[in-house]
Amino acid sequence: MQNLLQLLISGMSLGTVYALLALGFVVVFKATHVVNFAYPALLMVGAYFTSRFSTVGQFPFVVAVLLGVAVAATLGLVVERLLVRRVGGGSVLAVSILTIGVDVLVQTELTRRIGIDVLPMGDPWANGVVTVAGLTVPQTRLAALACGAVLITAFLLWFRFSRWGVAMRASAEDPGTASLMGIRRTRISATSWLIAGVLAAAAGLFLTVFPSPGLEPATAAVALRAFPAAIIGGLDSVGGAVVGGLLVGVTEALTQGYAENLSALGTGFHTVMPYLVMVLVLLARPTGLFGTKELHRV
Repeated sequence: MQNLLQLLISGMSLGTVYALLALGFVVVFKATHVVNFAYPALLMVGAYFTSRFSTVGQFPFVVAVLLGVAVAATLGLVVERLLVRRVGGGSVLAVSILTIGVDVLVQTELTRRIGIDVLPMGDPWANGVVTVAGLTVPQTRLAALACGAVLITAFLLWFRFSRWGVAMRASAEDPGTASLMGIRRTRISATSWLIAGVLAAAAGLFLTVFPSPGLEPATAAVALRAFPAAIIGGLDSVGGAVVGGLLVGVTEALTQGYAENLSALGTGFHTVMPYLVMVLVLLARPTGLFGTKELHRV
């Protein structure tokens, strides 16, 4: 029972991080109807610069994190302004393919810089653990759960009550009418990419601290596990991104924790679990758990 509770806490923590990443996918899609495949690059850039500012630049950890977040957010804004906006008048599919190219270019450069090294993040938690009622949980997991909950709550409140959130919902519901009402869709798009960079950098921090050894080129693959979380919840549903992230995190943690009982499925099956859950959900609900159903006239 203790092992189950420990795995559930770990899964909730990991799911909170996935929820941050899934929100990044959703917010860009709602604003532009573009699937942002450059998202792993934003995560890697944020984590890379956080590590460099903290360990090489010797900045205080909080300052290093804020600078890393600022770099990732700036990259997202630059990609939107210089590339996405120029192609935005054409096919949405072309823009999505463009983001794949951006991701490949950025990750190739970061892989060259990182090489075979594993970059530490210089975080204050290190490998410390907290033991409560017989449960041993890494401090980084608790920090991820707390910080993720604060960021998600702040985003949901802002999305619900701010003028930008109202404008985004209106633009997603009826772009033509929103434009006629004076809503500047270009500003909505730029802000969504900026937010995506912030969320990616925040998630990247907690994916590269203990029990992870640090930042390495393979870290980018972890970001792709958040894509099934966004699909599971519904690619146009902000609340669904949170639910999808938690669902993926918990199922992945449980699968990894009980790997011995699932040995027939092969080693490392927990990395496949997010995609298996996505397939099962899509078979039952093609638009995701909370996605908007499209109506077609016959």
